[in-house]
Formats: sequence, C-alpha cells, structure tokens
Amino acid sequence: MLRCRNLYRLLPVFRGAAALPHRPLSALAQLQQVLEAELDAIRAAGTWKGERVICSKQGPRIKVEGRQGEILNFCANNYLGLSSHPAVIESSRQALDGWGAGLSSVRFICGTQDIHKSLEDKIARFHAREDAILYISCFDANAGIFEALLAPEDAVLSDELNHASIIDGIRLCKANKYRYKHMDMGDLEEKLKDAQKHRLRLIATDGVFSMDGDIAPLREICDLAERYKALVFIDECHATGFMGPTGRGTDELLGVMDRVALVNSTLGKALGGAAGGYTTGPKEVISLLRQRSRPYLFSNALPPSVVGSASKALDLLMESSSIAQSVATKTQRFRTQMTAAGFTIGGNNHPICPVMLGDARLASTMADNMLERGIYVIGFSYPVVPKGKARIRVQISAAHSEEDIDQCVSAFVEVGRKHGVVS
Repeated sequence: MLRCRNLYRLLPVFRGAAALPHRPLSALAQLQQVLEAELDAIRAAGTWKGERVICSKQGPRIKVEGRQGEILNFCANNYLGLSSHPAVIESSRQALDGWGAGLSSVRFICGTQDIHKSLEDKIARFHAREDAILYISCFDANAGIFEALLAPEDAVLSDELNHASIIDGIRLCKANKYRYKHMDMGDLEEKLKDAQKHRLRLIATDGVFSMDGDIAPLREICDLAERYKALVFIDECHATGFMGPTGRGTDELLGVMDRVALVNSTLGKALGGAAGGYTTGPKEVISLLRQRSRPYLFSNALPPSVVGSASKALDLLMESSSIAQSVATKTQRFRTQMTAAGFTIGGNNHPICPVMLGDARLASTMADNMLERGIYVIGFSYPVVPKGKARIRVQISAAHSEEDIDQCVSAFVEVGRKHGVVS
C-alpha cells in the first residue's frame, strides 16, 4: 500500500514532465542527423567507398584482411614496382638511422637537411629544370603554387577535368579563372583570346588525366601558349618515371620539355610510393614559392626516410630506362587482350586502363567479384568520376608478370560474362 501511495504522489511529476515543450536538437545532434541522411543516400546510390585492409607490403601480390593467400593487385599507383624494392627500402632505412624520424619543424626554421637539398637538386636535373622545391604531397604543391604566383591582374586557364588538387589550388588564388573544355584546343584558344586583357596567363593541365588515362595534347597547348604569350603548367603525377623514352614524363614523350615552364609531380606513385610532392621550374619561381607558398611555409619538412626512398628511386630510374619501358609493353598486352574480349578501355595507351561500365553499382559489384577470384581492383564512381561514367580502373605495374596480366584478363572475362558486359 505504501508503494502505491508513493507512486501516486509521483504522478503529477511525470505528468508535468510530459507537458514540457520539446527541446530542440543540439548543434551536434543536428549535424549527425544531416550527415546520416547524406551517408544513407550514398549507400542507396551504390557509390559507398569501403576500405579494404592490406596486411602486407605494397606490390603486385598482396595479402588482404579476410582473404586467404595472396591477391594480385591491379589498382596501385606503383607503376615501376619500386614501393617495396629492396634498394629503395634500404635507402629509406639508412636515412632513418642517419637523419632521424622527422624534423619537428617547417623548412625555413630548422627543417632543411642536406638530404632535402640533394633530392631537390636531383629532381631538377631529372626534369632538366633550374630548381625544385619539396612539399609533403603533390596536393600541397598544387595548393601552394597558384596563389603564390598569380595576382588579381593575372589569368589562369584550366582544363575542366583537371585533378581536384589543381582545381582547389586555383580556387585559392585571386587570378581571373577560365575553364576550357577537356582537351579542346578551340575552346582554349577562345579563352586565351579573352585573357589577353590580363597581365600574365597560365595554362594549367594534367599531363595525364588520372581517371581516364588520356594524355594532354601538350604540343598544341604549347603552340597556343606561344601564340598568345602564356605559360604552361603541367601536373605529372601519373607520368613521372614511366612516360617518355627515359621516364621524364609527358613533356618528354611529346617533345616539349623546353616549352613547359612549370612541372608539379609526386614522389608517392612511381618514385617509391611513400609520400611527397614537388614543383620544378625556373629559379625565380622556386625562390618565390619558398617565400610565399603557404603549404610549404606551414607544413613540416618531408621525413628523412621518405627523402631517402625517393632519392634511391630516382637513382634507379636515371641509371636505366628499362623499367619504364617494361611498363609500356605490359600495358599494351593488357589493353589488347581486354579490347579483344569486348571490353571498352578508356585512355590512350597509358598504364591507367579504365574498364568502362557506366553503372556505379555494377562497377562495385564486379570489383567484389574480381576479389573473389584473387584480383584486387576497385570500382570508381561519382564524385570521383562523373555520374554515368563509373568504371573499374586497372593500373599496370612493371612488377606484374605476363602471367599476372593474363590471369587478370581471364578473371575480367569470367565476371564480365556473369553480368552481361561481354558475351
């Protein structure tokens, strides 16, 4: 009875609590609600990007969490197979032992070691330029160059399919911005005519466009640049080390090394695959970047181990071009067999070989089916590529054997038939 009376006394309290007005969501709860809806939409569209976990060194054969045995890896930027090259690893280890784990500083305070200057000199010689400057990534190099060089009275003309880092870097600068249609020289010329009213004109393009593997028409771009008094900038992340007779890049491939003013590229793909990026070009440009480029001024120096690995990768490349040449041979083997099987392969004889599928969910499902057959590839969909242009991006490495390539093609044919992509 006592319990009932006590409960009865509490009823008004409960009634009063129920009558309180609804409390609005906190700012954090509101954010979480918005983000959950966005994440659900990504899942529903079939464009969710999961992250598989690798339990081994990077290479043509890797171990993947939850999978038995080795898997053939066909989607790394490890074009020259140097990410786990014994000499590259040893050079990294020696730099770690001799110069430490890191500098705990930006370059201009106490973050410049002799090995940083040596690598910058080596990069400039490799590209046949006057000087070079290191960044923690090529994304940072692209973020730091346009704002430092271009003023409100200047103009920058950018290919519409340039890498996100170029687009973001251009957004940061105060120059007048023109966007020309992808590799459309007629449209670029019209934009250059309009840009004559500005002080400086800089044409910015990827040397190789990473999603499609197509190569910028640098000869024609340089012709227009000379006609309309413009400078040419190229991002060579997917070209340095293996495009051109000696791997110098698309400007070497197309015979315009002396006509391209500025080159940005990466140490995180063909050149060891660890991290790091750089700008190389005229001494005056590099000197100004050291004074004004915000990612350079406000980011820690590149770790010594990364400097060591990249330096050795460049040594190997400058000693012999045979590794770079083997990439071209293996790329041709893959492209020829896949085309003969009925697949549509994007790009222009580049080791980036996009298997075009169109549908995002199909690309994701086929990539999963390939993994079940021992082949590691990833489906690419919006926003990484435009809607309706989903694909599986295959990347060929010098470390792949002919048997590896044949096995990959065989798996693609089997999976493609399963989904009605090829007959």
